[in-house]
Amino acid sequence: MGNILVTGAAGFVGAALCEELRRRHMAFVPAVRRRTRASQFEHGELSADIDWSAALEGCDTVVHLAARVHQIHESGMDSLCAYRVANRDASVNLARQAALHGVSRFVYVSSIKVNGESSPEKPFSATDTPAPQDAYGLSKWEAEQALTKIGRETGMSVAIVRPPLVYGPGVKANFLQLMRMVHRGMPLPLGKADAKRSFVGLDNLVDFLLLCISSPTAYGQVWMVSDQEDISVAELVHQIGKAMGKTSRLFGVPTGILYAAAKFLGREAVAARLFEPLQVDSRPATELLGWMPPLSLEQELQRTVSNFVHTSDS
Repeated sequence: MGNILVTGAAGFVGAALCEELRRRHMAFVPAVRRRTRASQFEHGELSADIDWSAALEGCDTVVHLAARVHQIHESGMDSLCAYRVANRDASVNLARQAALHGVSRFVYVSSIKVNGESSPEKPFSATDTPAPQDAYGLSKWEAEQALTKIGRETGMSVAIVRPPLVYGPGVKANFLQLMRMVHRGMPLPLGKADAKRSFVGLDNLVDFLLLCISSPTAYGQVWMVSDQEDISVAELVHQIGKAMGKTSRLFGVPTGILYAAAKFLGREAVAARLFEPLQVDSRPATELLGWMPPLSLEQELQRTVSNFVHTSDS
């Protein structure tokens, strides 16, 4: 196997993937927006104008993680244009150059937001009709369609992965805030947040991406991936507290009241992520690829919480 180009190599998932590639002595090129080491390829802001030639030299696989990430408060046409440039146009540019350089495998890490924001009837699957609800999800879906077309036109094998929320050591955003609140012993009005949601631990996602790199069966497909242990937000809080050795302080508030408060504060999307189901069907990954998450949700949470506590106490 030749070199593996990893975009987004300084990001949450990219850094973990590169570390595992390094541990397995697999040759790779880390691509980043701003270089901090000589071994990295610096590409600047994501756009359709990047020349990837130097990074693609000698590569036969690309794992494309770099993206303009979802921002809760963004909306409007300016936002959509920015997402399309970074997530669709930049991906198309990279894929076309990769095919010209003889790259045979292209793994694109998309998002479950391509399917939608909630799965009230059944878990999302790769065969569902995509229904993105925001600019980020739409840009990811448009990128998926374009990459699939490039694969058909050039013969380059394309695999698409749509993970749900990814957590693990060093996680940021809402998951980090939740751990902080549990750690401080804050009472949380999430006792009725009982809708099941899928998560995927960082180690489990990295393991799946490595399988995609090496397995011919993975290509030409869209994959859902998760810990395969769906839990509610209330259960998640209990699990985080258990991992911390603390008693989680949950109390129940009628969801209607919380939704009304969230709407007043302009945080409806946050409320939806707490109280609405979002599950994915990752059985095809097991049935067709033989993949099983190497770590349980409890093990992944313990690693995440231990890192958080160590970082907070240092």
